[in-house]
Order: sequence, then C-alpha cells, then structure tokens
Amino acid sequence: MEMFARAHFDVLLREAAGNFAERCVHRAGGPDPALSALRDTPADLGLSDFVNAFFAENLLEDTAGSCFVLEALERRTLPADPGGVVADVLSRAARAAFADVLVVQTGQVIAQQQIYS
Repeated sequence: MEMFARAHFDVLLREAAGNFAERCVHRAGGPDPALSALRDTPADLGLSDFVNAFFAENLLEDTAGSCFVLEALERRTLPADPGGVVADVLSRAARAAFADVLVVQTGQVIAQQQIYS
C-alpha cells in the first residue's frame, strides 16, 4: 500500500475509533463497562451498525472501498466466510476486518481517555 493511502486509512481508523469510543462509553455507562463490553461482546455495543454506517459515510461501500480496507489490513486474520458473489465476499471481509481492528483501536482510545481524565 502506498504511503498516502496508508495515511488516509490511518486517519479513517482514528476517526472511527474516536467516534465508536464515545458511543461505547455512552451505551455502556462509563469507560470501565465499555472496555469490558469491547472485550466480551462488542456486538452488544452496535459494532456492526457502526461499521456499516461508517463505510457508507466514508464511501467504502463499493468493491474498491472494500479492497482499500483489505489492503490496509492485509495481515489480519478473518473469520470464515460462507462465500458467494465476489463483491459480497469482499464487502463482508472488509467489514469484518475493519470491525476487528476497530474494537482493538477503540479499547486503546478509551484506555487513553481514562489516563487523562
């Protein structure tokens, strides 16, 4: 991945993690419960809905957007996929990889916020 594309992805990920961190803390009722929920049940915090909305807002919903995310996250392990049309598989894979890294990044954002609070 070229440097400018990597920098663009990093900005998107930081934005997503910051926004999702706020959402998690609000939904869970504080930073400690949010960190616990991120570790145990991130789906309960609306992870899938957040990723879908984030992809839509940042024009990542098409095949090119999916490839952009997958290229940036090429070393991450993905969950098994049922297969299907290539565009659908790419979309599911990109969203799954992004959700996985978003959970990790969001946990770091919340932990940092606790340090400075």
